[in-house]
Amino acid sequence: MVGRPALRRPVLVAAFRGWNDGGQGATLAAGYLARIWDAERFADIDPENYVDFQANRPHVSLDAGLTRRIEWPENAFYHARIPGAERDIVLLLGVEPSLRWQTFCKLVVDLARELDVELLVTLGSLLADVPHTRAAPVTGAASDPELVANLGLQHSRYEGPTGIVGVLQDTCRREGIAAASLWAAVPHYVSLAPSPRAARALCDRLAQLLDVPIDTTELAEAEESYAEQVSEAVSSDEETAAYVAELEKRTDELDLEEHENISGDSLADELTRFLQERDAQDGEDAPRGQ
Repeated sequence: MVGRPALRRPVLVAAFRGWNDGGQGATLAAGYLARIWDAERFADIDPENYVDFQANRPHVSLDAGLTRRIEWPENAFYHARIPGAERDIVLLLGVEPSLRWQTFCKLVVDLARELDVELLVTLGSLLADVPHTRAAPVTGAASDPELVANLGLQHSRYEGPTGIVGVLQDTCRREGIAAASLWAAVPHYVSLAPSPRAARALCDRLAQLLDVPIDTTELAEAEESYAEQVSEAVSSDEETAAYVAELEKRTDELDLEEHENISGDSLADELTRFLQERDAQDGEDAPRGQ
């Protein structure tokens, strides 16, 4: 650690590349926050004990065409002041570790306690049956029933394999650290394309959760280009185009039902169950919530 930063009512937001990061929605959101808030790096987690370098290999690059430089997979902590808010942010950006998850998570929680972090928020993005032409649904969960109520989230119903985000949430619960988790749904048929739509949805929901301003103008502009490019690719295949049209119809029917018959909270619960159940059925390789 370079030095402990002086922080005001800090919140720690964590995002990891890998299984928890469908369409790179989570890491794109966290990286965007680090950039617009001019976050400064102050600590790192040594990858030697936590990363399988055969799974996440270091990169070699040339410096001035002569000297080779090794860039190792990393998990780094940044801190920043949130403009217009009376609290600061700590960001943990990196890659899902391969080894010693419990030790890794305890290290993160210990640092959060040392920094007097009031809330730890993990970001994730999962592959689901949602269309790229509609807003990305965001679901959330928290570490205890009181926090669920206070933050306007819902109890997680997911059961199944989990990633480092799920283990970190459980560690927070056991260690008495308040924690919440936000997940954006990403169209499974464009899983390899970075999704600014999911990133913006996560940033918008985080802004509501923390009651802080987050300017997502750049993400909104990137989202338009993303939708146009995906639509162009989808239109070239009749079967995929028909499938997307069906997803759009189903999403619009859910939206109409929300306005006419049920509350927003009820729809959120229903959509959460739908996405999680379908995601659990679609195979073990897609990232999931919790």
